[in-house]
Formats: sequence, structure tokens, C-alpha cells
Amino acid sequence: MCQDCKKPYYITTAIAYASGKPHIGNTYEIVLADSIARYKRARGYDVFFQTGTDEHGQKIEEKAEAAGVTPQEFVDRSAGEIRRIWDLMNTSYDKFIRTTDREHEAQVQKIFKKLYDQGDIYKGAYEGLYCTPCESFWTPSQLVDGKCPDCGREVQPAKEEAYFFRMSKYAPRLIEYINEHPEFIQPVARKNEMMNNFLLPGLQDLCVSRTTFSWGIPVTFDPKHVTYVWLDALTNYITGIGYDCDGNSTDQFKKYWPGDLHLIGKDIIRFHTIYWPIFLMALDLPLPKQVFGHPWLLQGDGKMSKSKGNVLYADTLVDFFGVDAVRYFVLHEMPFENDGVISWELMVERMNSDLANILGNLVNRTISMTNKYFGGIVADKGVCGPEDEDLKAVVLEAVKKADAKMEQLRVADAITEIFNIFRRSNKYIDETAPWVLAKDEAQKGRLSTVLYNLTEAIAIGASLLESFMPETSARILEQLKTEKRSLDQLNTFGLYPSGHQVTDKPEILFARMDVKEVLEKAEALQAAEAAKEDKTSDENEEGEDGIDLEPKAEITYDDFAKLQFQVGEIIKCEAVPKSKKLLCSQVKIGTRTRQIISGIKAHYSPEEMVGKKVMVVTNLKPAKLAGLLSEGMILCAEDAEGNLALMTPEKKMPAGAEIC
Repeated sequence: MCQDCKKPYYITTAIAYASGKPHIGNTYEIVLADSIARYKRARGYDVFFQTGTDEHGQKIEEKAEAAGVTPQEFVDRSAGEIRRIWDLMNTSYDKFIRTTDREHEAQVQKIFKKLYDQGDIYKGAYEGLYCTPCESFWTPSQLVDGKCPDCGREVQPAKEEAYFFRMSKYAPRLIEYINEHPEFIQPVARKNEMMNNFLLPGLQDLCVSRTTFSWGIPVTFDPKHVTYVWLDALTNYITGIGYDCDGNSTDQFKKYWPGDLHLIGKDIIRFHTIYWPIFLMALDLPLPKQVFGHPWLLQGDGKMSKSKGNVLYADTLVDFFGVDAVRYFVLHEMPFENDGVISWELMVERMNSDLANILGNLVNRTISMTNKYFGGIVADKGVCGPEDEDLKAVVLEAVKKADAKMEQLRVADAITEIFNIFRRSNKYIDETAPWVLAKDEAQKGRLSTVLYNLTEAIAIGASLLESFMPETSARILEQLKTEKRSLDQLNTFGLYPSGHQVTDKPEILFARMDVKEVLEKAEALQAAEAAKEDKTSDENEEGEDGIDLEPKAEITYDDFAKLQFQVGEIIKCEAVPKSKKLLCSQVKIGTRTRQIISGIKAHYSPEEMVGKKVMVVTNLKPAKLAGLLSEGMILCAEDAEGNLALMTPEKKMPAGAEIC
């Protein structure tokens, strides 16, 4: 098909915030988008796939200062690391945009001025509660337990002069648009959330500039202001393909806008389905056709975060399992609407059952039997059995079902349909028993047909698999000595009736793994990473001023010996209802579990507490706090600003170990 005749398809991911290395949950999004982009290309679309990095803001400025480098040097390093991970995962993006690109910055300045000139932006002052990691202002009623509703971290009072965007001016128009375009926000639950929680109660005007930091795009007519993150970051979707605010947009922009799909995490759907559409309306531009807020990929103990010590990185997993296996894990384990879970045990299980057994063993057996019985060449001899029609029906039906699932962005379900081809093929081997047919010379025609049917089914499945596991797809087709089939060709079983020739020596696609060995290696790796972070933390803390305390009365050794200190492992933690300070922890000490109430809610979330080894005073007389029994005390250190840090053992220690 000629390039100019293809239907354009523009897909984007959210641009990754350049504050550090992306974990596997972040990486899931780029792999998901890549699978959709590859599938659309296979269907004949002219695809443009854009990703990139969001590089401005107060958090970046602070991190750069802490690292002793300029913000530009910091984001250059971070963007390079993010791009390295995206490339490692074999993602086929067409453009990697950075919000520090000169072309982007120039257009953002022009957009800001245009919106100001037409009265959509006005100057005022902002006073509210500010979350630095999320770069968001909140009102007291929006906080959850006094913390940021998005990330759960502390917020600080902030007041500054700022420019605001008149969101309420466009809200009725957006509500009407969403009602008339039910496909615009997916899944539907996300649409209901945006309508009921934000649009229908009434929108507040949006702060679109800042003056308390300088790392941002300056407002041309008021240089002490820099453009606030969302007006900067969201516009990448149009600046990256050549939008010009003065009416001189490129042919590429005219070709690909409006975009077909914004693929984003569910945590930023508000910005993409409320702020972004309203910005576009103000610019008199059409809205993107669809915004899909995908769920999160979680570790077994919750959302990944460095503070919880449960972060998995793509390059680490690739070292263990390989690129395509990791792609399979993250795509297959993520439901359409609900959060998915990833763990070392689950990955080993999928490697052994799905990849090594169902797929790898199928390919290996089929190629080996083709070489053993026919010298590597099989043809359809037309000697059919009762199992053949069901095999063909399952394969062709799976092609249709996978295509339908991809149209609905149900990628995990599409992969399941493809693996149904491989599952049915394995069953077909058991049904036809080629090794038995090979013993009877009169069954040679039947044996050839059976092996031909198997190679056909595998070729179809491998061709479909290319969008999700491109390297594996290519390796299978190379062993079958056939090219990838187009989606039109996949609707035909028996495309090459004259025969198939296979490689003379099958390649092991996936090796089985021992879960115990993997867990031991993973634990050693995580311990090394933790030690590295501790060393870095210690180096950063060198030279800090000490804290002098008012001395208490001296005690004797006998007085001190009366106290019993032990290592405790927090196995469960909950916030104490109606308390702003207290957490209720279930702490394992030896073989017993104790309940301990601690006033550390402002410094640790319940999720952060679970799994930590802590120092506990275990022979305090039980007491009631907020009506709950507390059977001990968890010890913390406190700095001059009142920040608390749990006292934890430097090395691995069992729950109950005595601290002496």
C-alpha cells in the first residue's frame, strides 16, 4: 500500500517526568503503546508514535541542586536514561520529544501569549496548599488525611502571584462534548469519575504560572513568571508534530491531528480529559479522539515506590528473563480496568508455563518432528482427520477475536487469544500422536498433513505475536523459514499448500527457570541496590550539622538493663480513625504479634510501614492510646525540623532479635 494512501494514526504516551529512572510500572505504558502502534502498522495504518520527557518544574530544580548540577544537566542525564530504557524494551516510537526542546519552548510561549491576549488567561494571586512532587495546588477539602490526594505526601502552605486560566468558561462545552462522544474517555469508569467529581460540581480556574522557582519556560511579557507544568507538558502532543500558534503549522500536524489515542496512567486522567481539552478548545483545535487511562502495574505489596523498597526496573528484569519475556509479563498481566500485579514468583511461573512450555516446547517439537520424519520439508497431502477442522476453526477464530480485542484496546485479552492458538496446537499434537503415525508407512500422508497444519498454526500465531513480542515472532518465523503474514493473509489457513521448510536445528526460545534460584538472585540484587542507596545517602549526609539536646539525668547501667529492645517486623498497619497523628501497627516479634500505636502518621503512610524491620521497646507496660491497646514502642530518630525516621537494622535480622 502506498504511504500516502494509508490512513494516519497518531498515538502518544504521557511524557515521563525526568526526575529519575523509570520503574517497570512506568515502563508498562511505553510497551503497551508500542504494542498498539505495531498492531496498527500491521493493519496498514500510517502510524506516528510519540513519547518523550517532561523536564521542567520545582522538583527538577530541587533535585538538580541536591545533585550539584544545573537543571539542564540533570534532565539531560534523566532523559537519556529514560530513552535508554525505552530502547531496551524495543519500542518503535517515531519521536522522542523533550519539553526543553527549543521548538517546543517557543510554541509554549506563543500559546501562553495567545491565550492571554484573548482573555482566557488573567493575572491574580494563588494561596493554597502545594504538593511539590505532584506540582499541584490543593484546597483543604481536597486533601486526604491532610495530605496530597494524588501521592499521599505532605503539602505546604503557599502563596504567590500567578496567572490563571478561565476553566469555567469552557466547562459547559466540555461536558456537552463528553456526553456526545462516549468513546472519548476510556474506560467508562474514568469518564464517570471526571464528570461526577470535577466537571459537574464546577471547575475552579487553573493556575498556569509560577514565580517561586525559575526552571521553566518564561512568560515572554512577564519574565519573572514561568509557565506552570500542565500548560507546558500537555502541549507536547501538538508541538511535537509541528503545531504553530501563528497559523503556520506543518503538513505533519495537519495530517495527524486530531490524535487518535492519548495513552496515559489513570492518575493523570484529570489533566488529560479536563485541562487539555479545554486548552484545545481555547486554541480552536479539535480534541483528540480518545484518552485511555490505563490501570497501574503493582508489586504484590502495592504501588511501587522507593520508600517502600519494592521497585522493579525493566533492565533488571531483562537481565533475568529477556526483553520479550518482560514485554509478555507486563502486557499479559494487566487487566483492562483493574490494576495488575507483578512479582518474581509470577514471572517465573509465566516463563515456565506460558513461554517455555506452551510456546517454546510447541515450536521445538514441531520443528524437530518435521526434520526427523521429512528432512525438514512438509506439505499438505490432504489426508485429513477429525481434529483438523477444529484446529483450523480455533486458529482463524483467534485471529478475529484478537483483532476485535485490539480495537477495544484490550491488549491482555488479545494476547490470550493468540496463546489459545498455541494451546490448541499442543492439544492437536496429543490428539494426532505424530510419533505413532510415523511407525506406519501407510500413514505418511497423514503425518505430513498433521505437521503441515502445525507449522501453519504456529506461523499464524507467530505473525500475530509480532506486535507484542517482536523478537520472538521473528525468531519463530525464521525457524519456519517463512515471512510474517499480513492481517489479510492471517484469515487463510493453508496459505502455502505446496509445503513448509523448517530450519534443521530448532532454537530454544525460552528456558525453564528455578523459582528458588531466581528469588535468591533477586534478593541479593536488591540487597546490593539497597546498600548502594544507603552509601549514597550517607555520602550526601556528610558534613551536616549535628543536633545538641538538653541532657537528661544520668542513669545507671542497671537502669538501662531493665529496658528490652528487639527487632520487630511490621506485618500490618492502619491509620487510627479520627486521629491525625496515630498509626496502628501489628508487629511480629519472635513468634508473637503485638499491636503498637505510634504518632508517626505525618511521616509514614500505612503502606510504607508494612514490611519494615524496626527497633521496638518490648517490655513497656501496655497502655491505651485513642482507645486502642499499645503493647510497646517503635523507636524513631528526630531531626531539628521534627522529621522522623524509623530506626531499622543495618543488616538482615530476624523478627525478635535482641538489640543490645
